[in-house]
Amino acid sequence: MGIRQRIFQKENLDRYLKADGHFERTLSAVDLIALGIGAVIGTGIFILPGTVAATTAGPGIILSFVIAAVVCAVAAMCYAEFSSVLPVAGSAYSYGNIVYGELVGWITGWALVLEYVLAVATVSVGWAAYFNSFIAGFGLRLPKAITGSFDPAHGTYINLVAIIIVCLIAWIIDEGLKTSIRLNNIIVVLKLAIIIMFLLVGSFYVKPSNWTPFAPFGVHGIFKGAAVVFFAYLGFDAVSSSAAEVKNAKRNMPIGIIGTLVICTIFYIMVAAVLTGMTSYKLLNVDDAVTFALQLVHQNFIAGIVSIGALAGMFTMMVTTIYSSSRLLYSIGRDGLLPSFLGKIDKNHTPKHAMVTVTIVISILGGLIPLGQLANLVNIGTLIAFTFVSFGIILLRRNPKLNQIKGFRVPFYPYLPIISGLLCIFMMTQLSLETWATSLIWFVLGLIIYFSYGIRHSKMNQQK
Repeated sequence: MGIRQRIFQKENLDRYLKADGHFERTLSAVDLIALGIGAVIGTGIFILPGTVAATTAGPGIILSFVIAAVVCAVAAMCYAEFSSVLPVAGSAYSYGNIVYGELVGWITGWALVLEYVLAVATVSVGWAAYFNSFIAGFGLRLPKAITGSFDPAHGTYINLVAIIIVCLIAWIIDEGLKTSIRLNNIIVVLKLAIIIMFLLVGSFYVKPSNWTPFAPFGVHGIFKGAAVVFFAYLGFDAVSSSAAEVKNAKRNMPIGIIGTLVICTIFYIMVAAVLTGMTSYKLLNVDDAVTFALQLVHQNFIAGIVSIGALAGMFTMMVTTIYSSSRLLYSIGRDGLLPSFLGKIDKNHTPKHAMVTVTIVISILGGLIPLGQLANLVNIGTLIAFTFVSFGIILLRRNPKLNQIKGFRVPFYPYLPIISGLLCIFMMTQLSLETWATSLIWFVLGLIIYFSYGIRHSKMNQQK
């Protein structure tokens, strides 16, 4: 078989279904929505509405969230159709293998590895910072040497809290999906309760005059704000990684993905409205906008509770993303494109080897390496996956065998998938040249791994 045929050969859905049959299908639609909310509503809801309002959109940030949600909704529907028709592990990576071929599947999977690993590493550092600040309120302080990445010049050698929280979450997930999902659901409820508390308390201090002028930076500012807050919604794609472990996936996957987006949009809009109503948008360019606004109206006790909400938000985001990244790595190992031990499932119905590998990599990044601008690569990894999924709907519908499978269907086909793909490409053009240059290095590394290892160990090639 020629190399061109090998890299564009398409995966068989039946093989995926058989390989993923070792997973236990335990997740309900409610579990999926909780996973999605856990990923999408993180610490950003306490920060992003304030900073974007102050610098970009003013009170018009409310419309910015609506516009961003509309853009994401189109991509979410494409994910919902794929996960409904192809209920397999691996999310966009597996979808790419089935409808585009192995090379595109690999590129998509490699992009998602970048997204998931860097996202958790970055958030683990943020969680550690919030935790250190929280315990400082009780007069407790950790030695400086264990509170930051390896930087002897500034007296830090390892971020121990970041490593511990990643390992703890990985251990909880590895003990069994039911236990980790139950814990995630409880913390998501706590997080939403804290946000609702802010909305109820903050609403008593809203002054409509703070919403005037509504668009101080003009309509352009509102759309620019939408491009910034768009990234607040990106976590919902992690929900599709769980398809192999979902009860009645054809029904529950679309509910989980679209339900996540609807609920998260409502909360983002309400927080933005109350926050900009409580105080002038000009004052909100701070790292803790919600806490800051509460302190301005002398609600220091509620502000302290909001800090707990931020910790809870980051915790659930890491739960969902570590879970999703382990399933992604399992899927790539299952196909032989990375060492096959990653594709093994243990007695607890979890990919233990993939989980351990992900945990080690994230711990090294979060605990030892200064991440800096690398966090921006999370965005490009996600948007590449969104783009392939959006245009992939057209190939999915044109496949006679796959098109016969009943499931959710994106409305207004083929226009919405095409619009979704073009919008994602537009969002990518808004990223910096530095982000593009760094990501190019990542994808060159990925291609080297694929052509030196993956293509020779591919299960599809062995079947041929």
